[in-house]
Amino acid sequence: MSERNYDFRKRHWAYHKPDRRDPARKVKKNEILITNEWKIGCSGDKDSIALIAVKDFQEYLFTSMGVSIALTDAPGDKVIWVEVSKKVKKGFVVEVDKNSVTLTAAEDKMTFKGTIHLEDIMNLEEAPVLEVGKLVRKPLYKSKIVHSGTGLDYYPDEELLGLLHAGYDTIDLFLKGIDQNNIGYCDFNEIIERAYRFGISTVFHNYIRTYVHPDDPGAQEVFDKTYGEICRRYPKITSIGLCGECLEFPSKDPRTTGKPYHESVVDGIPDTRPSPGWFPCDDYPAYIQGIEKAVHKCDPNINVSYSTYNWGYAPLELRKKFLENYPKNVSLSICYEIFSQRKLEGLHTPVMDYTMSADEPGYYFTSECAEAHKHGITITGNVNTAGIAWDFGCVPLVPAPDKILKRDLNLRIAQKKWDVSRHYCTHHYGWWNSVAADLGKWTSWEGFEPDYEELLKKIAIRDYGKKAAPHILKAWKCFSEGMNYYIASNEDQYGPWRVGAAYPFIFQPNISRTMSDKAIKFPTAPHAHFGYKIVKTFYTPYENAEQTPGFLRYPAELRSLQKMLEHWNKGLAAAEKAIECADEKKKDEARRLEALGHFIRNSTITVMNIKKWWQLNMAMQNSATAEEAEAYLDKIEALAYAEIENAKDTIPLVEFDSRLGWEPSMEYVCDKWHLEWKIRQVTDGALREIAAYRKMLNLHKED
Repeated sequence: MSERNYDFRKRHWAYHKPDRRDPARKVKKNEILITNEWKIGCSGDKDSIALIAVKDFQEYLFTSMGVSIALTDAPGDKVIWVEVSKKVKKGFVVEVDKNSVTLTAAEDKMTFKGTIHLEDIMNLEEAPVLEVGKLVRKPLYKSKIVHSGTGLDYYPDEELLGLLHAGYDTIDLFLKGIDQNNIGYCDFNEIIERAYRFGISTVFHNYIRTYVHPDDPGAQEVFDKTYGEICRRYPKITSIGLCGECLEFPSKDPRTTGKPYHESVVDGIPDTRPSPGWFPCDDYPAYIQGIEKAVHKCDPNINVSYSTYNWGYAPLELRKKFLENYPKNVSLSICYEIFSQRKLEGLHTPVMDYTMSADEPGYYFTSECAEAHKHGITITGNVNTAGIAWDFGCVPLVPAPDKILKRDLNLRIAQKKWDVSRHYCTHHYGWWNSVAADLGKWTSWEGFEPDYEELLKKIAIRDYGKKAAPHILKAWKCFSEGMNYYIASNEDQYGPWRVGAAYPFIFQPNISRTMSDKAIKFPTAPHAHFGYKIVKTFYTPYENAEQTPGFLRYPAELRSLQKMLEHWNKGLAAAEKAIECADEKKKDEARRLEALGHFIRNSTITVMNIKKWWQLNMAMQNSATAEEAEAYLDKIEALAYAEIENAKDTIPLVEFDSRLGWEPSMEYVCDKWHLEWKIRQVTDGALREIAAYRKMLNLHKED
């Protein structure tokens, strides 16, 4: 069975999975069973979210549990009744007795969260049962923000309803201009209005630039014209998110270039100072204040948020000074793991970009949260709790629940300690309805936590069956352990980790009559938001002032990746065993976990091979003799053939699961076509050049 590209959307949007009921599950003494005799209704009118929630729950019972119940307009015996009451101050309350269920919410949109929570309970029990008694649930966080999981700024109703069922309540849109994102025209208000209809809020990720200094004459008029117009055109947005790299300005701080990064040159000589988007300039707070004034002049209820991740590397003293002058009515977005200081065999290997391999929050996160909280600044955590990051750029999930859960639990502490009350749960790589979403939901209630070991067991049984569950749990453990040895360097996350086994292997000696650059433009769809621009194909260390140089790191990194590979292979063996044991109707889910793990394993092999490739290419070009160089060339050639086989082994995986090899901002980068492209690149490019170089090494013998 194979899928065509984008077929994964059908599965992604199946938020009510069919036939989830276990006929062997009996009703316990303290439970009620919802049967066809029951009815469901609400106190809301035809335009209420409560009515949408009721109809959705009615559909859930029919699709997932095989129970058909009618609508009613009044509470009573054998009725599930949904209502809004001021008696509930926050969240919702569910009261269950032998003859009725009443769900009372603090506000209309909370009714939907309530019925979805009932779905979650029933799904874990694999039966339409509820425990008799009173259940109180209060959201711990003010918002949980995601980008679409099926396409950049792509939000059909199925996507909106899917993300609600996965535990998210706010969507993020890329704003490049009025009704313009980075792809082209986008009817933002149409998306915002439909989301609002389901109780989903909308935030803008701002790309609009106002290249003006706050002290310039007329600067505030520029801010008012730009950001005031955004608020006027989109009256139902709830937040505007800003960040340095998307919002450079002509800073007068002499520690910066005062120019955009691509213009920071003098007579062709690069200015090595940071550009204003990557440094906490003295005048940046005033610049942000100008934007805030423009927004709040139009609508004081819109949240303005600024992300400092572009200078999270900076010393605390610099960041503290910035926050001392930071506008108190602008919230701060802080990344959980970026710039975490790691050491590998005594070498400095800090986290350079988003990764699920980090359990604990980095110093940038903890220090910035503490300082912002001290100044009364509200905080948004940039947290990747949707379970995906740049670790493997084109997969739906890092299947490492232990790592995800630890992060979720640390964020509960951050909420209590610093009031980190909003979560940006995923960047533009989207979300997937998965164990990560489940953990995100169950760790997001105020004053309530389940037994997490029991929860993971129930999730495994729900999705894979009782016999397969022990093997699934073992696979998750192995994958989680394997992530402890993951390498989060820029050259890897912008290279082979990003596109997997489709990553090209470029022979490094420049055999050329045209003196061309050896980097290849990675083939991506013309309409892709980023596409090839975030894939670096000529593999070489991207050095950083806080990081040990690549030639010293690579031997240690290869040893670490070998350990990761060993754990990953153990996890794959457990996943393969789960396929054998899975219930027949759940075998495909087990196959998809194995395919995901297999895809990541092959990506790991590619990363290891490209590091060896770079080492051998460097060593060969520094050889003392032709014979020594030819010995290196033999090893380089062997790696080329090994990568061809690795790409071939990956093709059946992406044919089986069309979500593998795709990411919203790049589109497809490791589908069958790209894997075959890589095979052609190695065969017709690298291997031909290797043969030519071998001949060059022996030219002197022909004289």
